[in-house]
Amino acid sequence: MKYREAWQKAAGLLQDNGLEEARLESEILLRHTLGISRVQLHLELERELKPEKETVYFETLQHRLEGEPSAYITGEKEFYGRTFLVDKRVLIPRPETEHLIEKALQIARHYECPYIADIGTGSGVIAITLALELKDAYVYATDISEDALEVARQNAEEYRLEKRLSFYQGDLLSSLPEMVDILAANLPYVPKAEAGLLNGEPRLALDGGKDGLDLYRRLIPILPARLRPGGTALLEIGIHQSELLAKYIKDTLPQASLEIISDYAGIPRIVALTLPI
Repeated sequence: MKYREAWQKAAGLLQDNGLEEARLESEILLRHTLGISRVQLHLELERELKPEKETVYFETLQHRLEGEPSAYITGEKEFYGRTFLVDKRVLIPRPETEHLIEKALQIARHYECPYIADIGTGSGVIAITLALELKDAYVYATDISEDALEVARQNAEEYRLEKRLSFYQGDLLSSLPEMVDILAANLPYVPKAEAGLLNGEPRLALDGGKDGLDLYRRLIPILPARLRPGGTALLEIGIHQSELLAKYIKDTLPQASLEIISDYAGIPRIVALTLPI
């Protein structure tokens, strides 16, 4: 069986089982099995797949069919053009979170040396990406899970960010050592009933309570304690949550200004909350 034939067969199996992006996922798993780049795979599609590699590939594919995410199988996920280590201790980074990055970069241009906090950092992709994109920024990253912080630290070491990125264990803002200019929070926002249906990822990183906004209701009232006057908090949310969260912010911090940023599908994805000066 050639590389092309194995890829096509695997894509068909994934598609028959209702998995989205079947062709892309089967390619990722094939490249992982072979230990080659995407370019190399496409140059060698007519090469014969060794029997032992074929066995490993379809065994790996079976794990995907049983519900294990491809990122956990390969141990990595691309985010904002970089590769990050991930495993079952952390949520898999989503492409929609890149909208939060773009907004943070836009705001950071107004500061000479911005201080940034990433609350609920998980694998660290937000904190690390912002530190890499903003060479004069200093970034704090917090998480309640020490397991998640171990993964985040590994990723930071890969990108040699020890001097401009610090990690703290704690609930929300409890461990943040000082006030910041920009605060990013991709907290668990999946409603409890839906979080139980998602397979493989840590529930702690998904479950946001009945309507998905429990943690944001705890975070928003304490923002002025760690977000400087004129500073902005960027809060990632899910579908149908923007109006509810915006009302809560207006009731809780009536002087704050709000902006809702939608993703490419037109779904409100980021709530930007700016404190008065």
